[in-house]
Amino acid sequence: MGAELTTIDRLDNWKEAGVITDAQHTTLSEIVRRDRFSLFVELNALLYIGVVSVVAGLGWTFRDYVTSLGDAAILSIFGLLMPVSFGYCFVRGPSYSNSEVESPSFAFDYILYFACLVLAATLAFIETRFEIFHGWDTHLLIAALVFGVLAYRFDNRFVLSLALSTLAGYLGLKLGFDTLDSERLRIAGFFYGAFLIGIGVLLKRLSIKPHFLDVYLQLGANAVLLATVSGVFDDDTGWGYLAVLLILSALSIYLGIRFRKFAFVAYGTLFGYAGFSIKVLDAAGDAILALAYFVITGSIVVFALVVVARTFGRDE
Repeated sequence: MGAELTTIDRLDNWKEAGVITDAQHTTLSEIVRRDRFSLFVELNALLYIGVVSVVAGLGWTFRDYVTSLGDAAILSIFGLLMPVSFGYCFVRGPSYSNSEVESPSFAFDYILYFACLVLAATLAFIETRFEIFHGWDTHLLIAALVFGVLAYRFDNRFVLSLALSTLAGYLGLKLGFDTLDSERLRIAGFFYGAFLIGIGVLLKRLSIKPHFLDVYLQLGANAVLLATVSGVFDDDTGWGYLAVLLILSALSIYLGIRFRKFAFVAYGTLFGYAGFSIKVLDAAGDAILALAYFVITGSIVVFALVVVARTFGRDE
């Protein structure tokens, strides 16, 4: 028995059979791939923000009423929400596969994200009240590992982003915040970003969730560029960091254009512009010149990005 046809396969068959025209095939394919309407991304963002707001509201309420509610009552509520939400995911979730797996329903991803945030809130509450982890770094490491496993189990990019961001927080606490050493944090951020890029490429080569590569690349690129641009502020090594930043920014723009990834063009442009502007403002020393610089160059950068974005849209 052959593999089940996807919606794109059916559209291709209809086009070959003459049921739909080339223009109709292109339009319908863009809708199926969610390329046509950016509103889909915006609605998803709003829904995820809503999930975060609900969990944040729970945490805020529990914090304010912990005395009257009691630890047992709060833990009972968390203990009810987690099994219900995670239970739904494991019952309704598809089987694991190294390739991309379609979400079983529209609500599934949000329930999974909600469950992860409830888990994080539970761990934070336990650490705040009982200090059983003996430090927030252990709490963050546990959360990052669990999120990472869940991201791969249920094929969810948002949870993977949550896992990698939480891991970054753990490394920040473990390696830098305890000493307030900015250079140490900067180096840690740079190597963490490089690690994400490397592990993403490796997993793609091993065909383990290769579609997750974009998440690793985006977070890794931001970590590397952010760590580098922070070094531009340094009086002694700032010019050296600026040189490295401009090279990395140019590389990000080049690879973004080559592989049709506009986000990396934007990252390279904005981080490079930010680093260059820091040194220009240091040299200017005049508020009017600084304002004129931002008005003129900022407009040019925005216009250039809009032109490139439109070009990408037409080509795709």
